[in-house]
Amino acid sequence: MVRDLTGKHPSYFEATLQLRECSPEVYDFVEKEVNRSGLKIAKTKKVNNGFDYYTSDNGLTRALGKKLQSRFGGNLIVTATLHTQKKNDQLYRVTVMFREAGFNKGDNVDYEGESYLVKLMGGKDIFLQHTKTGKKVHVKYKEMGRIKKKD
Repeated sequence: MVRDLTGKHPSYFEATLQLRECSPEVYDFVEKEVNRSGLKIAKTKKVNNGFDYYTSDNGLTRALGKKLQSRFGGNLIVTATLHTQKKNDQLYRVTVMFREAGFNKGDNVDYEGESYLVKLMGGKDIFLQHTKTGKKVHVKYKEMGRIKKKD
């Protein structure tokens, strides 16, 4: 359910969705999901390696981040910062940062100087299989920068 923003300032936002180093498919997916869910975007800001979307709902923005990670694979970081306090309620602003992996399932990659095949890009791990020995390796998304796609 989308939060009622009646009486709120037009630039009011509760969350920031940060997309970094993403393909056009990711931006298309985000646009479709925003329209489908009714998530309001107060403003969009272009930054060096992506875009920031200032959105109206913490929960919907978090859910969109999880959908991005499960669909495209990549590093998802969610943080919350105390914004203000009203009476006994603490209001947080959430930042959801998604960085797409530079490779996909089935790609040949280099990891720690060895050749691997990307077998699966799961919820929290990337599963690699050594091309010669068949040894399987689990790599956390936060360490995906150590994996390089082979040309």
